[in-house]
Amino acid sequence: MTNGARHLYVHLPFCAHRCGYCDFVTVVGRRGQHAAYVDALLRELELERGLIAGELETVFLGGGTPTFTPLPDLVRLLEALPGAQDVTVEANPETVTRELAGALRDSGVTRISLGAQTFRPRLLDVLERVAQPDDVRRAVHHLRDVGFDNISLDLIYGIPGQSAADLEADLDDALVLEPEHLSCYELEARPGTRFTHAWGAELSHQADAMEDYFERVVARLTGAGYRWYETANFCRADADGRDLRARHNLAYWLGRDYLGLGIGAVSTIENRRWRNAPRLGRYVEALAAGLPPERELEQLDGEVRARERVMLGLRLDEPMRVTGLRSALDAEGLARAEQLGLAVDGGETLALTRRGRFLGGAVTAEIVA
Repeated sequence: MTNGARHLYVHLPFCAHRCGYCDFVTVVGRRGQHAAYVDALLRELELERGLIAGELETVFLGGGTPTFTPLPDLVRLLEALPGAQDVTVEANPETVTRELAGALRDSGVTRISLGAQTFRPRLLDVLERVAQPDDVRRAVHHLRDVGFDNISLDLIYGIPGQSAADLEADLDDALVLEPEHLSCYELEARPGTRFTHAWGAELSHQADAMEDYFERVVARLTGAGYRWYETANFCRADADGRDLRARHNLAYWLGRDYLGLGIGAVSTIENRRWRNAPRLGRYVEALAAGLPPERELEQLDGEVRARERVMLGLRLDEPMRVTGLRSALDAEGLARAEQLGLAVDGGETLALTRRGRFLGGAVTAEIVA
């Protein structure tokens, strides 16, 4: 590596409670350990600083609920991180106060990603979400009041008990807030969790409606002027010419190198990928002793990276360059996809058609060797 990774992910795992459908690396409560964890993050950063560029493009604080961490520790972390052109912090709406919004803005944060999920109270109960619709609206107003002009909302569809009318109403409520970006995800609940035990039958029923729901999301948001730039992501066109795509996630989809800090965080640098172990206590102890955290290391050969590049790149709305990636393509599968009107092979570029994008992963699986 010559110049270093230009993208940094920082994982703050703490949450007030764990939602039933969540499968992220999270830790409930533990207020007394937040400061020590921030110390450990900064020690890990120092150990790995040689892997990142002198100037970063993006920093992303994800979780968990980063804004559940006490504000002094969150600000201390933000101010100690390397500067970047784009700094995103994930937030649960109920945590966003006027004070927090101002502190994030003063600490160099440029973008906020709010987990709204749904504006229907009974569906929030199903998801075990704390934030109510008015919390989302209040959070957006607080963020706007301090000058944030790049806000993303997360929505989920396929929630047990959700109707097409519920989804349309959620999209209406979201659009009233005029977010610069929307991420709309199909609910995925891990088999064997308490959520699937409680809602298994309804989840099976909802599965039949997912294609229709997906098409409704795309039609509604593109009709409102949003660009469907990635399978589950939409952004507004900015009058000033700003690129309002999620720049950090775009780095993943484009196969860029990135460094991840914190428990469960993943890093991919050239031909190596590693994942930090998810154990909070052992992570803090190792770094307090000046040692790197426990990790699982995976060596990536050129073919693995090429296949990943194609699978992720085809999620985007722009044709991807396939120079040097042809070995990752199944020629017969690609020909079939073209005959069915699902893909366009431009020689130097490859893209899915609009119909192919709706089928998404199924088409990509056919094309990738």
